[in-house]
Amino acid sequence: MELSYDLHIHSCLSPCGDNDMTPGNILGMAVVKGLEVVTISDHNAARNLPAAQKIADAYGLLLVPAIEITTMEEVHMLGYFPDVETAVEFGAMLREHLPKKKNKPAFFGEQLVMNEDDEVIDQEDALLIGATDFPFEQCAEKVRSFGGVPVPAHINRGSNGVLINLGFLPADPAFTTVEVWRHLPCPLEPLENKHVLHSSDAHYLGDIQEPENKLHLKEKSVSAVLEWMRSRQGEKA
Repeated sequence: MELSYDLHIHSCLSPCGDNDMTPGNILGMAVVKGLEVVTISDHNAARNLPAAQKIADAYGLLLVPAIEITTMEEVHMLGYFPDVETAVEFGAMLREHLPKKKNKPAFFGEQLVMNEDDEVIDQEDALLIGATDFPFEQCAEKVRSFGGVPVPAHINRGSNGVLINLGFLPADPAFTTVEVWRHLPCPLEPLENKHVLHSSDAHYLGDIQEPENKLHLKEKSVSAVLEWMRSRQGEKA
């Protein structure tokens, strides 16, 4: 089956995310736009995923739990997980590997934790915008050790994209899926035999993408999405 997706969206837990990016607003906009598979992928944290899961279930959306991790080299890597509980556990582990500094909301932005009614229940005080102490390779291994799939984020964009930051996509660890920023050119060699995701990296509601990109899955489930991500292009997931 073909399912429209946006697999890189930031909520108001990310300090760079607009405060209107509540779980309810994000998933409501996804419904309005006709998306079927979505994620909330905040920087180094997963605390808005429990609320998002409840809302997604009510809307009939498939939520793929995710976190955007910043490696020691300040490369961004998306980790997609089999369920919300695993993602939350991974996020709690990541928190211990962030700089031992407090967020400054006036400078970096608020980090709001919400419930399913879009009410603020906490403010995260760890500096989520910072880099973890996990090197690129170890970060991928950590995601896999939690049953997740690591996906280098926007590989061809900005200093946090691996092609700009490191100058190449390392062969080890091997990746079967990468995210490419569609508004910029990308060399073909790093994409060989890989699935390519085109997502919005939305920080504002209006930036959530239209239902123009499709996943080809055997069923509408998180396990099918992860299986597809783990497969080589050309293989049946």
